Amino acid sequence: MADKTAFRTDGGAAWLNLLATRGQAFGAHPIERLQGPDDLQRWLTLMGLRPREAPSESDLKETVRLRETLRGLAMAAVEPSPPRELRVDALLEFSAKGNPALAGAPLGDVASALSALAIQATLTLRGPDRALLRQCDEVDCRWVFLDSSGRRRWCPAAACASRGRVRAHRAAAAVGASSPS
Repeated sequence: MADKTAFRTDGGAAWLNLLATRGQAFGAHPIERLQGPDDLQRWLTLMGLRPREAPSESDLKETVRLRETLRGLAMAAVEPSPPRELRVDALLEFSAKGNPALAGAPLGDVASALSALAIQATLTLRGPDRALLRQCDEVDCRWVFLDSSGRRRWCPAAACASRGRVRAHRAAAAVGASSPS
């Protein structure tokens, strides 16, 4: 069985992976993977955004605030009839706080890492990759991820696809059982 506290890195972009730091966000028992500043440090390092300074509790709160801002924008972007223009004004605050470096250059602080994530999200939400955003069909998950194939119904987690297929099979079996012969 997979470790439920492990960080997801398969969303297609670091800002989408940030959304997965709260697993099963729409289920009865969400899984918070950013429990403390050390977890944030591990996640930022995994994403290639490790700051020189260790994260604080305040940095953790700001990260969670950015995550939930991004979740709302991502959810709006995958709606069947999304708004013609997504309001990304909320990201400007995060984008302006830090000093994101060029790829590979060290970041000074967590604000710079959050700024880089906000800029990445803005570019996705306002650019051609927005059309590649998909939402996992698994009701407890509903994670938004990049789907370059255009055919995925579930996020890259095997558990979501498995639960979805089982649910579909049971629904089909129930319809078949209730049909007159």
